[in-house]
Amino acid sequence: MPAGDAFTPDQLYDIERAVRHAEDASGLHFSVYVGGADSETRPFALELLNELDDPDNSILVYVDPAGRRLEVVTGANARRQLSDHAAGLAALTMQTSFATGDLTGGLVTGVQQLGTHAHQPPLLHANEPHKQ
Repeated sequence: MPAGDAFTPDQLYDIERAVRHAEDASGLHFSVYVGGADSETRPFALELLNELDDPDNSILVYVDPAGRRLEVVTGANARRQLSDHAAGLAALTMQTSFATGDLTGGLVTGVQQLGTHAHQPPLLHANEPHKQ
């Protein structure tokens, strides 16, 4: 997570914990990037996503506090688990917190929501023959 200087150690811990919980709930990889874009916001966020180790199974939250920009981008497989509607709801939650000056709280709550919405329940009896 770049821009670590903008956060206290406790805030970083809270964000990292939210990322771990979202990953455990969904089986996807989550990344948070806070900082300015080198170009237009969405292409920059997609470029960051594609630089990750497993972009197809990743969700990236990009926030530019100074530019008041937020992007949630998903890899090809992650997109199957997280609908645009669910990502939009999480983005709205984050924006509401950001508007009140709570960057950390917005990230924590937003990442938690993304993980919850991307949750895939385990398949029950997937390897057992059908009983009659």
